[in-house]
Amino acid sequence: MFKKILVVEDYDSINVGIVQALTDNIPQAEIYSTKYCDDAWLKIQGAIKNNAPFDLIISDLSFQEDYRDTKLKGGADLIALVRQEQPELKIIVYSIENRYIEVADLIDHLRVNAYISKGRNSIKELLAAITYIKEEGTLPYLSPDIKEVKDNPTSLILQDEDLTILRLLSEGHSQSDIGTKLKEADHTITSTSSIEKRISKLKASFNAKNTIHLISIVKDLGII
Repeated sequence: MFKKILVVEDYDSINVGIVQALTDNIPQAEIYSTKYCDDAWLKIQGAIKNNAPFDLIISDLSFQEDYRDTKLKGGADLIALVRQEQPELKIIVYSIENRYIEVADLIDHLRVNAYISKGRNSIKELLAAITYIKEEGTLPYLSPDIKEVKDNPTSLILQDEDLTILRLLSEGHSQSDIGTKLKEADHTITSTSSIEKRISKLKASFNAKNTIHLISIVKDLGII
């Protein structure tokens, strides 16, 4: 079982609830918590230097800004750093965020071990995820609604360019602007005509009447 756990959550009520659940169910573990990703990173680095590293991190993704000037703006930034420093550290995302882009990136690229959606049964799912990870589950543990987003066939056929185009369209960028941004990111689709054709293909795939309708559909599906 895990011996040293760090909870990273900015809302007091949720933070306290997670810590209490862990204390009750894993009494032998040392439980630490913080409300800031910057502080979490310092704790993680300090634990490594003291030869007593954390073996499980539970982190939210979104953190409300306050008076403090922080370098890490969210859980994804923290997780990316952790993966560089401790590739094998077990990580659970505990978030209300369920958009496809964030889910796919964290699962496929940052290799989180579980993704729990905050809700009525989320503490129970969190404890189930911990047990699953402890028993060396090979695939990430996903809450049902997160699994539905991840397994959505429509989402999975989308390429990185498609997701970027949809996101930029939702932000109000013109096709010319999108071409410039795709070129800066070294994507293969950069010409206005290619982007226009890709948007038309996306409209057909989602049965969208126009671009506004397309953006509305993909937002409802949690793709962006």
